Amino acid sequence: MSYKELSSIFKIFSDPSRLEILDLLSCGELCACELLEHFQFSQPTLSHHMKSLIDNNLVTTRKNGNKHMYQLNHAILDDITQNLKVINTSNQRCLCKSMKSGEC
Repeated sequence: MSYKELSSIFKIFSDPSRLEILDLLSCGELCACELLEHFQFSQPTLSHHMKSLIDNNLVTTRKNGNKHMYQLNHAILDDITQNLKVINTSNQRCLCKSMKSGEC
């Protein structure tokens, strides 16, 4: 995952409602009506947040009759976690390996 991709994900994470949605989905698959019960905003607002989460592959969706079911995309969240670990540790891929130290 590139820095640009990771930065885009952080923009999605910057909205507290989206973080709450992700937290709710960490318990398992939920439909839109179940998510709406938790929030004090309208269905169009939920749709806006869900579109952002789906477009960035953080959440997957499927239709079950007339309901939209939402689920966390654990693979992408694991990838984000791994990329944050790279930033937090020095390893062979680290940008600091390409810098010459002490030349300032």
